[in-house]
Amino acid sequence: MASPSRLPQAFLQKLNRLIPPVFLEKTLKSFSQEKPCTFRVNSLKVSSRSLKERLEPEGFKVENILWYRDAFILRKGAQKDLEKTDMYEKGEIYIQGLSSMIPALLLDPQPGEKILDLAAAPGSKTTQLTCLMNNQGSLTANDENPIRLEKLKANLDRQGALNVKLLPPGDGGMVWKNRHETFDRVLLDAPCSAEGRFRSDIHSTYGYWKEDTNRKMAKLQRRLLKSAVLSLKVGGTLVYSTCTFSPEENEGVLQWALENYGDALAVEKISLPLPPFLPGLPGWEGLKFDPQVGHSVRILPGPDIEGFFAVRMIKIKSVDIPEPWPGTGTSKEIPHEA
Repeated sequence: MASPSRLPQAFLQKLNRLIPPVFLEKTLKSFSQEKPCTFRVNSLKVSSRSLKERLEPEGFKVENILWYRDAFILRKGAQKDLEKTDMYEKGEIYIQGLSSMIPALLLDPQPGEKILDLAAAPGSKTTQLTCLMNNQGSLTANDENPIRLEKLKANLDRQGALNVKLLPPGDGGMVWKNRHETFDRVLLDAPCSAEGRFRSDIHSTYGYWKEDTNRKMAKLQRRLLKSAVLSLKVGGTLVYSTCTFSPEENEGVLQWALENYGDALAVEKISLPLPPFLPGLPGWEGLKFDPQVGHSVRILPGPDIEGFFAVRMIKIKSVDIPEPWPGTGTSKEIPHEA
């Protein structure tokens, strides 16, 4: 087991300030732990109960997740063998980290609504949203990377998602310009420094990280969050999430949103029975945050789950278009056909 001390020292120093001592040892240990395979049942095709009954005769043992009835931990059997089963090939199973399942649950999309998934590829949350919507309504998905979009389309095909419209590859920060206050709910699981996925024994998981990585990512995240806010209808729900610990990318981005759109946004307290989490920080690096930032949650990592951050907001007031925009443009949505 590789020591967490292999991780960048600047990151570890920040973590020591960020995580309370009572949780710090467990957090540090998580960077040396290989997480078990976790997966979500595709409720469009099969029930959790029937799938579990079919898995066990094939030698797999799974454990239910208390806070999400369609999620399981694989306790006996290998992921590579699970991926060889007919259930996986038919799209009845989607392998996904537990913390990655939380943002869609917080968004709570309803059948018949218009939903936007920004930075959607390769599709773990997009396909989860279609399940929660029971394939009813409209789900628009955006990503700027053409290769990742192809992976998203393949996952939609496998999962039987019928209500998804793929935008052409493009900057998510521009989506609002053709869709000002169009969507009932918006999910922004933002690109981030991915500190929650660091593994001390796998250099590639953290080798890219530098002291200015958080600042650079926060600039992109603010741009995407602006697009999310402007795309959301008044009365709609917005979830912002990352898989990183960094306050610059989490509470700091939320604070920026409240400073720029504060009279239009209300941060909701989260009442779901989530895994262990900490409330959002009251401040960082001498900056005092808006009290509403404390309603966000930082999911603590453990043997079965990676670190994560999420916040849910309601739009309570219209936000004007910040610059002249001549018409709706010519880009078209690409309907997805399973």
